[in-house]
Amino acid sequence: MSPAKKPTIRKKASASRDLASSTDVPRKFQQQTPAYNHTRMEAMIPMRDGVKLNTIIMIPKDGAGKMPMVLTRTPYNASRRAARTDSPDIAMALPAADEALVRDGYIRVYQDVRGRFGSKGRYVMTVPTLGPFNSGKVDQVTDAWDTIEWLVANVPDNNGRVGTTGVSYDGFLTLMSLLDPHPALHAAVPVNSMVDSWLGDDFYRHGAFRTVMLEYVYRQTSSRNASHGIPWGYHDFYSAVLEAGSIGELGRRYGADKLPAWNRLLEHPAYDDYWQDQAVHELLEKAPRKVPVLNVHSLFDQEDMYGAVLSHEVMARRDRSGGKTHLAIGPWCHGQATGDGSELGSLKWGADTSLQFRERMLKPFWDQHLKRVKPAETLPPVLAFETGSNGWHSYDSWPPAGNPERLYLQRGGGLDFKRPRKGEGCTEYVSDPAKPVPYRVRPIVPSFGGQGSTWRRWLVDDQRPFADRTDVLVFVGQPLQKPLRLAGEVAATLFASATGTDADWVVKLIDLYPNEVPSQPELGGHQFMISGDILRGRYRESYSEAQPIPPGQVLPYRVVMPHVHHTFLPGHRILVQIQSSWFPLCDRNPQTFVDNIAWAQPEDFCTSIHAIHHAADAASFIELPVQAKTTAGGGSKRRRHK
Repeated sequence: MSPAKKPTIRKKASASRDLASSTDVPRKFQQQTPAYNHTRMEAMIPMRDGVKLNTIIMIPKDGAGKMPMVLTRTPYNASRRAARTDSPDIAMALPAADEALVRDGYIRVYQDVRGRFGSKGRYVMTVPTLGPFNSGKVDQVTDAWDTIEWLVANVPDNNGRVGTTGVSYDGFLTLMSLLDPHPALHAAVPVNSMVDSWLGDDFYRHGAFRTVMLEYVYRQTSSRNASHGIPWGYHDFYSAVLEAGSIGELGRRYGADKLPAWNRLLEHPAYDDYWQDQAVHELLEKAPRKVPVLNVHSLFDQEDMYGAVLSHEVMARRDRSGGKTHLAIGPWCHGQATGDGSELGSLKWGADTSLQFRERMLKPFWDQHLKRVKPAETLPPVLAFETGSNGWHSYDSWPPAGNPERLYLQRGGGLDFKRPRKGEGCTEYVSDPAKPVPYRVRPIVPSFGGQGSTWRRWLVDDQRPFADRTDVLVFVGQPLQKPLRLAGEVAATLFASATGTDADWVVKLIDLYPNEVPSQPELGGHQFMISGDILRGRYRESYSEAQPIPPGQVLPYRVVMPHVHHTFLPGHRILVQIQSSWFPLCDRNPQTFVDNIAWAQPEDFCTSIHAIHHAADAASFIELPVQAKTTAGGGSKRRRHK
C-alpha cells in the first residue's frame, strides 16, 4: 500500500507588500451609504485678509428646488455642532432646534470664528469692531460679510437668501452681521445675545464684577480648542472665591493673570470708552436698518439678561415700516428656547413653551423672509409668555403701555403703594464682607462644566433660605385680592446710607406663594424671584466715574432690574429682599473705597452699617410696570394665545 499523500499547500497570488511601512488608514475616506439624506460640505472659506475659516455646510438631499441658508458663526466648535450623532439623518446630526429647518429644505451652516477650533488666524474674545480698539482691516462684521459672499457663490442649490442666528456669543455675532449687512442677508434671529457686557450681560452688572465669568474666560482663551477647565480643588465655589480675597488674586492663583482677555476685564472696572465702544445697541443706532430681525429674550437668562431687550429697543425705534422688527419673550433660561421649555427648576409652564415659540413664531419668520412664504397669520411685533398666569400674549410694542406705580418699602417690613408718612425712620442691617450673602444655597458647584452644576436654573431658586439672614431685609405686602399684571422694566430707588465709603445694593422682587398650593404642594410658601439685580454704589451718579460714598449720608441709588412679564395671582404676596452682597455671583465690595476693587487688599474689607430709609422725603420704593387695563391705542393691544 502506498503511503498517503501529503496535502498540497498552494501559495495564493498576493499583491501584499511588506506591512512594516504601511498603514491601514487611508489619507482620505468618504463614508458611503444610501441612508444619508444630506451632503456634508467642509470648506475653509477665505476672508479678505487671506485667513481661512472652518465652515460646515449641511445640505438636505430631498430639498425641493433652490434652498435658503441659515448661518451660525461660533467660537464653540462648528464641527461638533454639525455632528451631534453619527446618524445618516441630517436632523439627528444637527442640534434639535434645526430639525424643522432641515426637514423643510433649509441648508444649515456652522462656522468657527477666526482662531478657534478648525479656523486659522488669531482669536480675540469679543473683538471690537474697526475703530479705536481695532486698527486692523477685519472684524466680525467683515468676516460675516465675506462668509455670506462665499456661501451664495459656492454652495450648490442655494436660493441666494441667507439668515443668521445664534445664542449668546453666537447671538452677538448675529448682531455683528447686521452692522453692515450683505445684500443676500434677508433675516436674523439673535437669541439671548450678548450686547452690553458692563451694564448687564456676562462680565459686569452695573459695576459689580461677575466672578463666575472667570471660568468662561479661562476655558475660552487658555487654549484654542477650549480644552482647559480650571482645576478648582474645591467642591464649593463660594469657599474658593472667599479664601482668595479679591477677584484679581483668585485669577492669579489659577494662572488667569497670563490671559490677556482676563486682564482687560479687570483693567476696565468702570463703564469707560472700552465698554462704550463695544456696546452693540449703540452700534446698531448707526447701522443700516434693512434686515428683518426676530430678537429672542429669556425671562430667566442667567447670563445675558439685558441684550435682547436693548437691541430690540434700538431696532424697533429705527424701523420706519414697522414690519422688520419682532421680539419673542419666553420663560426660559439661557438658550432654552432651542430645547425643551416645559419647565424650569420647580416651575412648570403647562406646555413646551420653546416648541410653541419655534412653531408659532420662529419657523414662520424664517419662511416669510427666506422662502417668501406668507405666514397663515401676520406675525405679531411682540410675542411674550406671561408667568404666573402661564400663557402667551401678543403686543404691538414692548413694553406695552402701562401705569408705572411706586411700591414703598415700609418701616417694620411692610409694602404699600402709599408713600410713608413724614419721620418714619429707617431699617438697618450690618453688612460684613467676611460673611457675604450667597446667591444660592451652598455648596455652590462651579458654574461651567462642574459636575452636578445647576447653574442654568438658579434664577428660579426658592429665595426662602436667605430671608432669615440678619443681613437681608425682607419687605412683604398683604395677600392680593385680585391679579396684578406687570410687563416691562422694574427699577428700585433706594434712599440709603452706609458707614463705609463704598457699598453694593442688591434688590430682589419676589412672588411669595400661598402657604399651600394644592396643584403642586412643594411650592407652598415658595419665594419666586421674578426680577433682581445689583448696583455698585460707587457708580450711583455716573457709570463711567467711580466716586466714594460719603459715610452716613442719605443718598438715592437707582437699581435698574431686568424686564418682567408676570401676574401676581390672588392670594399671592409681593415680597422684596434687600442685601449688599450676591456672592460669588458677583465679587465682594470691600466697603472701603479703593481705586480698583479687583485688587482690594484684606485690610480694605470692613463691616458697614447699611440703612434703608422710609421718610416721606426719602422714601425707598420699587417702580412696578403695572400693565394698563385698557387695550385701546398706544401699542397696548393684548391678545391671549391659548
